[in-house]
Amino acid sequence: MVADPVPLPEVPALTPAQSDTLARLSAAPADRPTFPADLRDRLRALLEGELSGPATAIPDGTTLFVNKRALAGVHGCEARWQAEDEAGFTPSVPVVIGSVAHKAIELSIHGARPRDPGDLVDRALERLSGSERWMGDWLERCDEDDRAEVRSAAIAKVAAFDEIWPTLERSWRPVTEASVRQDLLGRRISLNGKVDISLGHPDGLTARKVIVDLKTGRFALHHRDDLRFYALVETLRIGTPPRAVATSYLESGELHVEEVTEDMLATAVARTVDGVERIVGLRFGGDEPVRRPSGGCRWCPLLEQCDVGRAHLDAPADTAAHWDA
Repeated sequence: MVADPVPLPEVPALTPAQSDTLARLSAAPADRPTFPADLRDRLRALLEGELSGPATAIPDGTTLFVNKRALAGVHGCEARWQAEDEAGFTPSVPVVIGSVAHKAIELSIHGARPRDPGDLVDRALERLSGSERWMGDWLERCDEDDRAEVRSAAIAKVAAFDEIWPTLERSWRPVTEASVRQDLLGRRISLNGKVDISLGHPDGLTARKVIVDLKTGRFALHHRDDLRFYALVETLRIGTPPRAVATSYLESGELHVEEVTEDMLATAVARTVDGVERIVGLRFGGDEPVRRPSGGCRWCPLLEQCDVGRAHLDAPADTAAHWDA
């Protein structure tokens, strides 16, 4: 008697959102650009040439670490960035929700089998509380309502990811939470970050990698610049830029994709130079911070003593100055 064949696992059909994500992140071989071999050296020379002057204000033996959050902050309201920089990292419910959701999505991508979003979030909470001291301290101090809010919101975001992203095949070489870093001027300045998801890998000088940033909140203009910064650091690191960068908004299902070009990388260099100059001036040069009001003023620690911010929030919506938060 012939044994019954072992049934193959059912492959779920893709939602329209999943199909769109797959189509927009894919590229035919003819659409994968090839970049010059000297691009990395030219970008590094440009950065170090522009930053060699400002870097002299950094104390000897000190490394200035620059990431996308610092650049976004200093290009927004310098006063708010300076206050938060001096106060140091302070965890909050939204920050914890984002960290837990990202870890749960990471476990989902690399797991051997599909798992319920609730199970993934519980596992993420367990792993983060053991590996991240700040997370363990926050979870130990928070009340039951805060913990329940974190769990509920993180589950919703993991479920949203599952609904708009197809299963990431191993042949696509998915990498999650990868740290990237490039030191400049003898480690006086260090550009660094952590990439949520990267897909693919370069083929010599031909770009095939896509870098993705997952956003658990709303759209902001600086999200585009965040990814251009990552593309710049990646190019400095390996010499071949990513083919494209993308921001995936889990709540709305939107996917913003931008192809990487030499002009885009030059724009990232200029923004990085401007940001580093202001960070150095504010942190080491005693510069007076520029106040740029935005909707983010309502969460600023300086709001009670900031006439500019209060006036902006009190002004009618059609007359208030609009700045990227």
